[in-house]
Amino acid sequence: MNRRLLALSIAASTACAPHVTTTYTPSATASVSRMAGDVKIVASDAFMGRGPATRGEELTTTYIRDQLIAAGLQPGGPNGSWFQEVPLLQSDIVGAPSVSVTVNGENVPVTQGQQVAIRASMQNVDHVNIQNAPLVFLGYGIKAPERNWDDFKGADLHGKVGIVLVNDPDFETGQGDFGGKAMTYYGRWTYKYEEAARQGLAGLLIVHETAAAAYGWPTVKNSNTNTMFDIVRSNPAGSHPLLEGWVQHDDAVRLLKMVGQDYDALKRVAETREFKPVPLAGATFSANYQVRQKTIRSKNVLGRIAGTAHPDETIFYGAHWDHLGVGAPDAHGDSIYNGAVDNGTGIAVVLELARLFAAGPKPQRSVVFAFWTAEEKGLIGSEYYASNPVYPIETTVAGFNIDALSPSGRSHDVTVVGFGQSDLEDRLKATLAANNRVITPDPSPEAGYFFRSDHFPMAKRGVPMLDMGSGIDLLSGGTTAGMKAADAYRKNQYHQQADNYDPATWDFSGIADDVNLLHTLGWQLANSRDWPNYRATSEFRSIRDKSASSRR
Repeated sequence: MNRRLLALSIAASTACAPHVTTTYTPSATASVSRMAGDVKIVASDAFMGRGPATRGEELTTTYIRDQLIAAGLQPGGPNGSWFQEVPLLQSDIVGAPSVSVTVNGENVPVTQGQQVAIRASMQNVDHVNIQNAPLVFLGYGIKAPERNWDDFKGADLHGKVGIVLVNDPDFETGQGDFGGKAMTYYGRWTYKYEEAARQGLAGLLIVHETAAAAYGWPTVKNSNTNTMFDIVRSNPAGSHPLLEGWVQHDDAVRLLKMVGQDYDALKRVAETREFKPVPLAGATFSANYQVRQKTIRSKNVLGRIAGTAHPDETIFYGAHWDHLGVGAPDAHGDSIYNGAVDNGTGIAVVLELARLFAAGPKPQRSVVFAFWTAEEKGLIGSEYYASNPVYPIETTVAGFNIDALSPSGRSHDVTVVGFGQSDLEDRLKATLAANNRVITPDPSPEAGYFFRSDHFPMAKRGVPMLDMGSGIDLLSGGTTAGMKAADAYRKNQYHQQADNYDPATWDFSGIADDVNLLHTLGWQLANSRDWPNYRATSEFRSIRDKSASSRR
């Protein structure tokens, strides 16, 4: 999922003392033509939007494997394989779901994709049938004992359908109990569904607001109304309510008004810990649809260069290979979500990094190049790996996540999502300075991008991870041009069929600069005895420190 190109503001870069100083310059440099060729292929119509468990997956994973073989890598998966199998529950809604709201006996029809975006159920069911379930407004849908926060207040919610706000209670004011503007995990839609299951709700609808969600309704519709995937769970009802979905802001406002409630007034109360659940008197929710489910096996692709001196110590480069596959045609009749930027660029970058490492002298530590499945469905491939690591988490030195770099040309800066987390940033700053470039910290911490890409499953297990993205201060046009390109992508292409490779307008020069930078950073670590760590202020520092005895 592209995060950096959605940025709507630029944060000032901050000075931080360099952790290391190096004069190393890689002998091999990134090839623009090779990367362009990779994107052109994996984002072509023939690859069918790279949906997991489709012909597009077979084509994509085979292409990646063949490129790694050609570069001279070894298989990096279990038992000498190129692949780590990832079992997934695949769920699809059969036909169009029947959804309606009744207010004081009056039926209000609701259309999938317009007023709501209902997800295929993640429970082990073949039919969802919710009839006249009471509706209740639940604020932000958060229960955080460590913050003395409970939006539920012990209410009996079994069999009811909740409506909650997206993001954190601090989003509107920028201050409060949830870290100000920077989103916590409590603001993520994944958390809200998990908590809804724990509270016994039959269903949960999240109110979509573009600013608070950090993406528009087309992204919500396209991401939630097609095939859904989840890891195979022994008790799926413990993590998912029967019905999960989103509701358009304006439709939520109208519904609340019909039952005598004011949306803005409820939101203000929801920003305080005094909030209590608000039953929507006289309003009920109904949904009826068939669900087709099956268990399938998708693949993570893993290639490896074994270290010459410390092969049991591992550095990771990773990118997700999947996108949204094929869906309903858009206004132009295009039904394929080609995902050229998101994440064709990431595939191309990690392949190019593999080629660069393979072309040079072998590193002292091992380097693994990972291509994750099902990121677009909730970081599933990377979460599966982190739960079932091929290489021990404790002796994983660090990792670099590449998700949707910008083909807008060279820049004075790079962005760092979740800036302030680890001392990898000090290394990055020192390497950038040698090229007269700087770090721009996370431009939109309120969007919670740190929780929304494939570095997170390993980060939360203590592995220092750097989520570095393209800069926005372009050499040609400055921040004005960079922001214009980001805004245009967010509005017109992100998670839409128009995310296509365009050789006439794409400029890979900035991506090549960033590949060379990532190569240098990884090479330095691979030929050192350094063990990066999270900063003392990071919530992941204590997790990393617990495994310190495993490293020497």
